[in-house]
Amino acid sequence: MPQRRSHVAPSAAQSELAAALVALREDLDAPTEFAPEPLAEAETASAPMPDLDLRELPFVTLDPPRSRDLDQALHLERRSSGYLVRYAIADVPGFVRPGGAMDLAARERGQTLYAADGSIPLHPRALSEDRASLLAGVERPALVWTFDLDAAGTLERFRLERALVRSRAQLEYASAQASLDRDEDSPLALLPEIGRLRQEQEQQRGGASLNLPDEEVVQLEDGSYAIERRRPLPVEDWNAQLSLLTGMAAASLMIDARVGILRTMPQPDDRAFATFRHQTAALGRPWTSGTYGEYLHALDRTDPMTLPVLEAAASLFRGAGYVVFDGDVPAEHTQAAIAAPYSHATAPLRRLVDRWSLSICLAISTDSDIPQWARESLPELPGLMQASGQRASRLDNDTINRVEAALLTPLVGQTLPAAVVEMRGADRARIQIADPAVTATAPVRAGTKPGDTVHLVLTGAEIATGALEFTDAAA
Repeated sequence: MPQRRSHVAPSAAQSELAAALVALREDLDAPTEFAPEPLAEAETASAPMPDLDLRELPFVTLDPPRSRDLDQALHLERRSSGYLVRYAIADVPGFVRPGGAMDLAARERGQTLYAADGSIPLHPRALSEDRASLLAGVERPALVWTFDLDAAGTLERFRLERALVRSRAQLEYASAQASLDRDEDSPLALLPEIGRLRQEQEQQRGGASLNLPDEEVVQLEDGSYAIERRRPLPVEDWNAQLSLLTGMAAASLMIDARVGILRTMPQPDDRAFATFRHQTAALGRPWTSGTYGEYLHALDRTDPMTLPVLEAAASLFRGAGYVVFDGDVPAEHTQAAIAAPYSHATAPLRRLVDRWSLSICLAISTDSDIPQWARESLPELPGLMQASGQRASRLDNDTINRVEAALLTPLVGQTLPAAVVEMRGADRARIQIADPAVTATAPVRAGTKPGDTVHLVLTGAEIATGALEFTDAAA
């Protein structure tokens, strides 16, 4: 689907924005540069040479354009009774020495942060974008999940093992989708089939994992900044199902072994469901029958009202966290949006916790002892991931707020129409301005409902902080 871009043209506002984004990066409560020790360690790091050689299999990667930190590669086969899915994950546990300089630096960071002017990586780029990355045309050690699925997409059996792989191509979403739409010969030819079956499996479980439209600040060739809003392509949803399949398999291994770390989310309560039903009715797309998963899966993704419905649905799934265990499995160990136990185990180049999940799962799958370093440090992980998640959310939100303020600066004093997405109290609402495409919080009159159109006067736009001020045009 086409991208929608809101662009801050070169101007005084653009210069002020550039300074604000630099200040935002400098104010991050996280290290942005690596010390010499982890940099040197990354230059020479190597992983164990696997006994299993899968280089003859035509693995491919599927990522956003120009990505270099490639965590996953896939290979799909049709079997007489179903499908064989191989999902290769970068062998970061093999490259990063426990207690070493890279390990300690990664624990400080928690995850890769994506800023408007580039990323702040979890690991030195010599590792994350080179030595461990599953780049096309080079041999790489990997942790390979092999899944046997039946004709309905149900998982029958799986295993995890170290193997040597070589990706044949680095595919990106838009061109991959276009190739599939044209029914061309593609290494992803089975992905729509398998992805749809896995989506049906999710729906039968009662799950409703949401792939919301992207909102990303990008730096253009002329140095200016823009906000791009893009609906995920079907190929992204199908690919996400392979990641979910892997995370559920990892969780099942750790639960059976009674040791590991899970990504959990509580089931929404009755009050949250009632609020969501009221919101869908106000938006003209009432949820009147079936489970919320069935309702969300049935939404027309080309309907302009689907976005506010999905954003309202996202409020159902709050309270996500990590739970560790070594002995008794916690009573609450399900991820509600997926409707199954789940673990992060597919992005070790970009997310700290995945290295623990993969190390533990590999030991279980190969009938080896759980690494002592992983077992001893498990209790630290939830705190490390919570802190890094808060930093990432702050960076994302504050970046977008500043760019939106720059977009609106030329419109201060004008009256703008906006759609009400969500009420926040009796007289404030989250609103969506269509042009430029900006979301904000603004005062509204009592009795306003989600789905209403309001007219607001923009009275202030402060680029340095991202603050916007509105008044009701009818007041």
